[in-house]
Amino acid sequence: MAPSVKVLIASSEVVPFAKTGGLADVSASLAKALGALGCDARIIMPLYKCVETGGFDLKKERPLKKNVAGFELYSTFSGGVKVYFLRNDKYFARKGLYGTSRGDYPDNALRFGFFSSAVLRAAESAGFKPDIIHCNDWQTALIPFYLKFNFNKMSFYKGIKTLFTIHNMAYQGIFDKKFMGELHIPKSFFNMRQMEFYGKLNFMKAGILYSDRVNTVSARYAEEIMTPEYGGGLDGVIRAQKEKFCGIPNGVDYSVWSPRKDSFIKTNFGSETIDKKAECKKDLLEYTRLDVSLNAPVIGCVTRLTEGKGMDLFAAIIGKIIELGAGIVVLGRGSRDYNDLFASLAKKFPGKMYASNEFDDPLAHKIEAGADIFVMPSRYEPCGLNQMYSIKYGTIPVVRATGGLDDVITDFDEDREKANGFKFLTAAKKDFFAAVKKAVELYKGKPLEWKRLMLSAMKYDFSWDKSAKKYLELYSSMTTK
Repeated sequence: MAPSVKVLIASSEVVPFAKTGGLADVSASLAKALGALGCDARIIMPLYKCVETGGFDLKKERPLKKNVAGFELYSTFSGGVKVYFLRNDKYFARKGLYGTSRGDYPDNALRFGFFSSAVLRAAESAGFKPDIIHCNDWQTALIPFYLKFNFNKMSFYKGIKTLFTIHNMAYQGIFDKKFMGELHIPKSFFNMRQMEFYGKLNFMKAGILYSDRVNTVSARYAEEIMTPEYGGGLDGVIRAQKEKFCGIPNGVDYSVWSPRKDSFIKTNFGSETIDKKAECKKDLLEYTRLDVSLNAPVIGCVTRLTEGKGMDLFAAIIGKIIELGAGIVVLGRGSRDYNDLFASLAKKFPGKMYASNEFDDPLAHKIEAGADIFVMPSRYEPCGLNQMYSIKYGTIPVVRATGGLDDVITDFDEDREKANGFKFLTAAKKDFFAAVKKAVELYKGKPLEWKRLMLSAMKYDFSWDKSAKKYLELYSSMTTK
């Protein structure tokens, strides 16, 4: 293994600069963990409006000697990692990353096609030639294509390999073929063996086909996406490319997500001081103004409000959960319909349910520390991070047995010695409610057993160290071929 490998992680979102989901956490945490292992890992992302106005100390990088139209390059350091920002106000100086509550921006194909091409130019501009460009999801999926077909004759790019990580098959970047000309993609690539997908242009398909290796963010999900149920129409393509595939689970940055160190929570605690968790619960109840007893179970949820996350199932049983005597705190954002649905439920159950669709990182930490139970009823979950955050805080997850949720959570009825949560199999509201009810009844009826479950959960370690080493091994295997 070569720890001196140079890696450029291309991502459309990175904490603390811009975030809509777990990709932002993963991009930052992986780069930091790789750096700790001696890897020269850097990140590149768009310079969104929220970055420009976020008070970050950005330095303008020197441009290429020859003119490179279309972007300016800035940089800063975050957690010891150098982060580059591509500035193009036409495409990125907008309030939302990908769209508004009314839907996606209609020019997303051009925005992220431009980003993919500009990442390659920016590496040359910064004088940083990576061994690996690590691409993440559809927003960076044209990088392997451009590297292979548009930049292949330029000496700077010789020998650079690409890894494409699929974080979620549900979002593939599917667009009208009319964009191909502006994206500098020859029409000859529009066929079923290449970038065509049911009459549309599919960015993710390009990432799968033209990258040197592909991975997903859990072993279970790597298997699931080869089936029609989870493959999003690309399962045949994935099976044909299966020799390129592997699964590497995401990890947790415990310098950020640990009750022992968390700067956002009322009181720090650990397994030996677990009773102090009650102070965090009290703080959460005061913050959300929930009118429930400290002894009543509080159920937390931090997620995107989408059907894929099972939020229709959750909405359908909220009334029944409240009848069990529980309080509910939901932090998440989705389409206008889902935002309105959860806002209306909070109004229907005043003092018993709180819902916010603002990006509120401090509240996310307060929920993890102060809730008793954390729900993730996902229809699919490539990896999931919140179930790993939750168990470290002694907050017991109730999850659907899919993807990374199934990999991480050991069901209470399955193995009481190793248990760290509750699982249900079918994406049905009755099964979800039965699992929540089982958790609530254990919490209320058997406090000593509940405490043992909390302590068992807190023992689990999903730090980035193991996963980062697996990425280094994968990078090394790619550069030695």
